[in-house]
Amino acid sequence: MTIQEIRAFNRFYTNLIGALNYSKHLYTPYTLTESRLLYELAHTPRTDAAELRAELSLDAGYLSRMLTKFEREGLVERAPSERDARRQRITLTQQGRGTAALLDERSREAVGTLLERVEPDKRPRLVEALRTAREILSADDPAAAGPRASARRDGPVLREPVPGDLGWMVQRHGAVYAAEYGWNATFEGLVARIVADFAADHDERLERVWIAELDGRPVGSVMCVRDEARDTARLRLLLVEPEARGHGLGERMVGAVVDFARDAGYREVVLWTNDVLTAARKLYVRAGFTLVAEKPHRSYGADLVGQDWRLPLVDEPVVGSLS
Repeated sequence: MTIQEIRAFNRFYTNLIGALNYSKHLYTPYTLTESRLLYELAHTPRTDAAELRAELSLDAGYLSRMLTKFEREGLVERAPSERDARRQRITLTQQGRGTAALLDERSREAVGTLLERVEPDKRPRLVEALRTAREILSADDPAAAGPRASARRDGPVLREPVPGDLGWMVQRHGAVYAAEYGWNATFEGLVARIVADFAADHDERLERVWIAELDGRPVGSVMCVRDEARDTARLRLLLVEPEARGHGLGERMVGAVVDFARDAGYREVVLWTNDVLTAARKLYVRAGFTLVAEKPHRSYGADLVGQDWRLPLVDEPVVGSLS
């Protein structure tokens, strides 16, 4: 009976997500397998053909034909592996990253449409059920999910953004803060301007964005940008998805900003937040930030208290010191 139930669910889910006609389902010229290959390449800066074959459990000939197609379309480049010249290193081109980002966006939209059919109070049950099924089915065989997926079970990772991630930051900030605090679209607009300014012009030596990834998907973000004072860094847009909390991600991202700012030569890190964000404020306290100013304001459709926090990165002279 268990076998029959699993097979029935497989048929149901295959039809539900349009796996048998994936290209038509997402309005893309790529099959489900081709899209998955592009996804893997987009989420790993460099990989070789042997790793891809093992990760996706693909026949060598089938993989070679897909890579040849991608190379012909200008999506990938192939070169000898730096570790072993007998292997091929596969790298996405800029066009390839754009294509992968578009496929990822359409896939998210399709899943979002699917979730709209589920009542909001039932969505946590659905997510937990899917997570439980994945954990149970892969528990006795870590290799079943592939070498990188196995590594991901050790915990979330911080990485640089890939095409589509900056848009994800804007969308998720708007959605999460609306759901948890009732903030309106003006907050999403603010985030959009911050992200757009960074995308249009930033100094890679002094400014950076981190994306937190868990199980191959983004679940958090943070940004370090240069403040108006040239020797001051500003922490911005810290976010951890609700289902990814409890992994220490917020603390890691704050630490990443502080370490980066110190290495870049900044004298201090500052940030602005609101008093209602209690979990974030606890992170700032643990990282050594000090509250320096507060001011009530009305923004995003809510009455709030804005707070300025500061963390010196160099020893400050003591007033009245004889040195």
